[in-house]
Amino acid sequence: MKVIAINGSPRKNYNTAALLKKALEGAQANGAETELIHLYDLNYKGCISCFACKRKEGPCYGTCAYKDDLSPILLKIKEADAIILGSPIYLCDVTGQMHSFLERLIFPYITYTEGYKSLFDRKIKTGFIYTMNMTAQQMEERGFHPTLDGIESFLKRTFGYSESLFSYDTYQFDDYEKYVAPIFDEHHKAMVRENQFPNDCSMAYDMGTRFTMQ
Repeated sequence: MKVIAINGSPRKNYNTAALLKKALEGAQANGAETELIHLYDLNYKGCISCFACKRKEGPCYGTCAYKDDLSPILLKIKEADAIILGSPIYLCDVTGQMHSFLERLIFPYITYTEGYKSLFDRKIKTGFIYTMNMTAQQMEERGFHPTLDGIESFLKRTFGYSESLFSYDTYQFDDYEKYVAPIFDEHHKAMVRENQFPNDCSMAYDMGTRFTMQ
């Protein structure tokens, strides 16, 4: 079994990456082969609307025709048994790198037929780990859920299954004194990092474990 994690954060060793690594540890504990891919290491574009993936009897029907650093990653995902994606929240949504990746991943498989049937040839488990510096209540008040629910809906439609994990009120800076951020209480952030983030890591680990179960 192969589980691939996709890091949509520019940071390789902070909140999002740490949770993805925990998820892969859970998968590894059940014997899975795993790989962590950092999108910010790659040079690629989002969908360019060439529609080669929709062309009747076209050589690229159902696959992304554009060639760049993302092309081999999309091929790997086609053979994977589970995918776990992760992104911090930027401007009420996933990062630009992650959004461009999702366009290239999902659009070729979704058909313009009744029900938007997926061309992906089997069902696999997908998960999305979101990190953000706001609380669950603030996220609810600011109306983030419809956007993120839309992502999960497309993942379910394409691959057959999706679930989400939210890590709230994350510790953003190594030293808050170096930054202009008076709306944050560094002591509170440190307490959340000490007390809540380990629970988030445990939930990520459990996700990875579940994704390797038949």
